[in-house]
Amino acid sequence: MSASFKNIALLGRYSDPAVRDSLLTLAEYLANTGVHVLVDANADMDYGSVSVHASTAEDLPNQADLIIVVGGDGSMLRATHLVAGRDVPLLGVNRGRLGFLADVTPDQAVEHIGQIIAGHYESESRLMLEAHLVDGNTKIASCIALNDVVMQRGNTGRMLDVETWIDGRFVNTHGGDGLIVSTPTGSTAYALSCGGPIVDPSLDALVLVPICPHTLSDRPIVVPESSQIEIGLRADKGGAQVTCDGRALGVINAGQKLRVCAAKQRINMIHPAGYDYFRVLRSKLHWGRRNHDLEQE
Repeated sequence: MSASFKNIALLGRYSDPAVRDSLLTLAEYLANTGVHVLVDANADMDYGSVSVHASTAEDLPNQADLIIVVGGDGSMLRATHLVAGRDVPLLGVNRGRLGFLADVTPDQAVEHIGQIIAGHYESESRLMLEAHLVDGNTKIASCIALNDVVMQRGNTGRMLDVETWIDGRFVNTHGGDGLIVSTPTGSTAYALSCGGPIVDPSLDALVLVPICPHTLSDRPIVVPESSQIEIGLRADKGGAQVTCDGRALGVINAGQKLRVCAAKQRINMIHPAGYDYFRVLRSKLHWGRRNHDLEQE
């Protein structure tokens, strides 16, 4: 057994029967291999005779050498907020839909995890974002995000005029539904649906993507991870909503600023040996496949 992974925590959306089945299978397998299996004490989950050790979800990163997340990318994002700033890697078993972050399939989970425990795996460090909503010199709210920080129109339905600065230099006024600041990891999430580029997660870069821009010339911009990004509203049209990885940060009004930069915290992710990011893209985005091939899957 790998000396690195003697204590492994299991997390997932326990209300999903498919997730529960995978969690039970993995708990039984890990316990039989001599791993100290940690689970969420607040989860309504019966592990039967399998030897598991319960702890609060918030305390699991303090005890685990590795956290295995069973579910979709949403479950992985929730787990990143538990481990951010701690040297605890994440491994995702996909029980969701696309699964860009949770890239181990359920039918191969036991095989891959066995190899990982034996020390055969690949690891990578992924960039995160830090966002601050400020009013003058007063900080209103802060958050971190693995995928993206998004400013978008609220309930008024009116187009926003969003101003951006990078490192103190004015960039543009974006007329439209809002703006996304994305990491390379988040480039395959909301930013991709808004026409943003796919950025290899090994790059340290930030992506600014307009949401439904009013002019065709308003295009995504890729900037260095050292960039300090500031975003504001040109006029008060009822404010705009700000979210971090889909979680509400607050409402920004004219005169306030949203400041986004690379976070000091990073996320460590574990992949099976032979992990290939471009193979993941081909699989999830159906690159290079004919229609009859897709119908057979």
